[in-house]
Amino acid sequence: MTRVGLLHTVTVLPAVFDELLQPSRSGLEIVHVADPTLLERTVDAGEVTPDVEADIRRHLEALRDGGAAAVLVTCSSIGEAAESAARAAGVRLMRVDEAMAREAAARAAVAADRRITILATLGTTLGPTARLVERFTDPGVGVTARVVPDAGAARARGDHAEHDRLVAEAIAAEDAEVIVLAQASMAAGAGEDPRVLTSPRTGAASFLTALRGER
Repeated sequence: MTRVGLLHTVTVLPAVFDELLQPSRSGLEIVHVADPTLLERTVDAGEVTPDVEADIRRHLEALRDGGAAAVLVTCSSIGEAAESAARAAGVRLMRVDEAMAREAAARAAVAADRRITILATLGTTLGPTARLVERFTDPGVGVTARVVPDAGAARARGDHAEHDRLVAEAIAAEDAEVIVLAQASMAAGAGEDPRVLTSPRTGAASFLTALRGER
């Protein structure tokens, strides 16, 4: 049994990732840490602040000291900060959106329009996700990013149906051949549009693949 950690900023995500990772079948013991204040403080400040960075590192160190072989961070807004904290703490970390970013870059490289559109519900996610996608894209591939108006507010007040409707409408209005949903919490609004990439399923699968390579 391999112990792993998952760091969340949205409290509904532990159940989502338990289903995706299926610990009883994958031989994993999963330790979830859900700290919504990491995202709340980041959104309030418009960026990841030093106190948030310190708390991310504290959570990673606690997971490391508790025997976690690796950690998956499921929040795109804190992804870059988590990478830095993991290096400082000596923790093996994967970002949930990395596999999605790689797939987006691969698709855009052969797409007719050579464009990637990133949709987010929080402004704090745009920069980290865009920079991650650009890390893997070929020169000449255009990357644009925008916030879906009112979707973040809908989720914040607990109106998930309205959030999902707004995300779905934003997707339908886009003409890019590759569309990235920047946050794991947006996946429910993706529908069946083949242009859309979401992070929970691909991130979980990539995490499992990496772990199996070590066992």
